[in-house]
Amino acid sequence: MTTLILASGSAARRQMLSAAGLTFEVVAPRVDEEAVKASLRADGLAPRDQAGALAEIKALSVSRSGSAFVVGADQMLALGGEVFDKPKNAEEARRQLQHLRGQTHALITAAVVACDGAVIWRHTDTPKLRMRAFSDGFLDEYLAQAGDAVLHSVGAYQLEGLGAQLFDRVEGDYFSVLGLPLLPLLSFLREHSVVRA
Repeated sequence: MTTLILASGSAARRQMLSAAGLTFEVVAPRVDEEAVKASLRADGLAPRDQAGALAEIKALSVSRSGSAFVVGADQMLALGGEVFDKPKNAEEARRQLQHLRGQTHALITAAVVACDGAVIWRHTDTPKLRMRAFSDGFLDEYLAQAGDAVLHSVGAYQLEGLGAQLFDRVEGDYFSVLGLPLLPLLSFLREHSVVRA
């Protein structure tokens, strides 16, 4: 069997692959994401292309040589022409959520598989999420209960937990919202006998 490596420090991605019964290693990519994002944005890349480029860079940074299949992934939250990154502190999380409430944003999720230093598969999915028009009082309670968890994801929420209360509609793949287009990835891995068909 081909070795599978997840090039990500994301607990949600790790949990998804484990829950799906996959055997894999985790190798955190050595990528300065902030510098890469700044460069991609300076080049005028669209959010979809930024997410794809970051996923590719992460996978390739771990897949230097060898036959392992390395999965890299990234997400971009886009609202109109704005792109949101993970908030740096609770106040930035508050501002992001105030800006997103009552509106529909795109959560662009890209995944790449690299092998022997080359990209062999890529997939991008774009779920649409509508935040409800919650009150400032609710926002205060949410931030207090969620704590530092709001700093670990773009948009300051995890849909699989308390963050579900921020929304009134989600259109698209649930796994992609969590950070990985799992079903297309599993299909690719079955085609290549990395998991049993």
